[in-house]
Formats: sequence, structure tokens, C-alpha cells
Amino acid sequence: MDKGTVAGIIVSFGGIIAGLLLEGGKLGQLMQPTAALIVAGGTLGAVLLQFPSKTVFTALRTLGIVILEPPSRARDEISRLTSLAQQARHYGIISLDQELPEISDPFMRRALMLAVDGTECHELRAIMQLEMDASAEAEEELPRVYEAAGGFAPTVGIIGAVLGLIQVMQRLDRIDDVGRGIAVAFVATIYGVGFANLIALPVAGKLRHRLRFRQILREMTLEGVVSIIEGLNPRMLEAKLNGFLQQAPEQAKPPAAALRDQVHSAL
Repeated sequence: MDKGTVAGIIVSFGGIIAGLLLEGGKLGQLMQPTAALIVAGGTLGAVLLQFPSKTVFTALRTLGIVILEPPSRARDEISRLTSLAQQARHYGIISLDQELPEISDPFMRRALMLAVDGTECHELRAIMQLEMDASAEAEEELPRVYEAAGGFAPTVGIIGAVLGLIQVMQRLDRIDDVGRGIAVAFVATIYGVGFANLIALPVAGKLRHRLRFRQILREMTLEGVVSIIEGLNPRMLEAKLNGFLQQAPEQAKPPAAALRDQVHSAL
């Protein structure tokens, strides 16, 4: 689990619930299935109207990388590219053809395949840059889904509150039920505002951060493959690729820092 995500959920929801209880409220007062149905259904419907259904369901599937912190592949990819550079330096770039089936990253495999086929550096960079731009554009739509949901949810919550007030006004002859009905009506507003500011918008920000790191890995991989074609010294290549990790240090700690964290956690 991503520690930051877990801590954020506990602090935000815990603070709100604690404030409710300190004011003498009860948690059951916020449990209103009707209000939840209005907010969830209205928000999802509005998002489906704005985005293609494929984009929406892809965004929902990527929710896992927000909650769970994915292991960084940066160090492994640098080691792989450095090893490939050493092999190409000793046996020629054609020798990398036998390594292609063992490479799991599709982007690296396609770039190396073009390199083995004798593609010039500028042509390979142009081809893979087009793929990178297309992937980045498609991934940019995913955080926008949650940002749109965060914009729609409060308004849908207000709609739910108004619907609840309409029902209350029709029961003015039973004055004892009016106060209770008004309180229930405003639960929809709480759901809408809470979902937008505690879930949808933070998820959009975290997802954009995760996807940006994926783009950095692709840029690093492309630069590594081009450097292999140019015959760059493997040690210089490793130093060059390590510079990409400075753009996302929290995702790819150097071995010494990782070892230090393991020792601290063990203590």
C-alpha cells in the first residue's frame, strides 16, 4: 500500500468523523443510501456523457496504481540497458536480436527491434517519439476523468438536497418529520462535496504523478537505446540514465538509500 494514500484517507475521513462525534452527532446520520445513489449515479452518468466509455472504464481500472504503490522498474531498466550496451560494444548491435524475447517492456523491445534492424538514430527517435506522444495523450485523459467527477459531484449533491427538500415540503403537516427530513436532505450535499474533495480530485493528482513517471521511464529507455546505437561507453550511459531518476527521486531511490530505509524499518 502507498503510505501517503493510506495516511491521507485516515487523516481526512478520521478528522471529519471525529468532528461529527465531538459535536454530538452519530455516524448513522450520514448513512443515507438514497443520497449515495443520487450522487454516484448522477456523477457517473455525467462523466460517461463527457468521456468515451472506454476511457472511463480504463480510468477506473487504473485506480489500483493510486492505492498500491507500484514497484519502480527504473533501476532494473538502467541495468538492462547498460548490459545491452556492453554486449553491443563487444559483439555488435546485431547480437541484441537474441535478447529481444527476454525483454518484458514492450516499448524497450520495439525500440531495440528497430535498432537491430539498422534504423538510423534520428529515424528511431522520431518513430518512438510518436508512440510516446500518443501514449502520453491517451494517459492524460485518465486524470481528467476524476477531475470531471470532482466537478460534477458537488452539483449533483445539491440536486439531491433539493429533491430531499421537495419531499420535506410535502410533509409540512407533520412538523416532527420536517427537521429530520431537512437533515437527511443535506446528506447528499455532504456526499457530493466529500467525494469531490476527498476522493476524486486527490486521485486525479496522484494518478497524474504516477503516469508522469511512466513517461519518464519511456524517455529514459529511448535515450538509452539511441545511445547504444551511437556506441556510448556503458559507464557513461549508466551515468546519463541516472540523471532521469532525479526527476522522480521518490520513485527510484539509489541502492544506499533503499538499504538505509530497510535498516530503519527493521529497527
